[in-house]
Amino acid sequence: MVFHMKTTLNISDVIMKRLKEEAARQGKTMSELVEAALRAFLANQRKEVKLPPLPSFESGGSFVDPSDRKSVYDLMEQL
Repeated sequence: MVFHMKTTLNISDVIMKRLKEEAARQGKTMSELVEAALRAFLANQRKEVKLPPLPSFESGGSFVDPSDRKSVYDLMEQL
C-alpha cells in the first residue's frame, strides 16, 4: 500500500508558472513532476565514503631538489 503525504512548500511565482506549463505540456500533474524531480535529485546525491589513509613509506630523502631544474638535468645526465 502506498501512502502519500500532503505538505506545503513555498515556491517562487516564476518557478510555479514554469512548473504548471511543463506539467500541462507533459500531461502530468505538478505533484508528479515535483516528485520525479525530487527522486532524481535524491538519487544523484553521493554518499560520502570515508577512504582509508594512503600508505606511506620512508624513501630516505631525495637526491636532488625537484624545483631546481638544472640539478635535475645534471642528475639525469649522470644516469
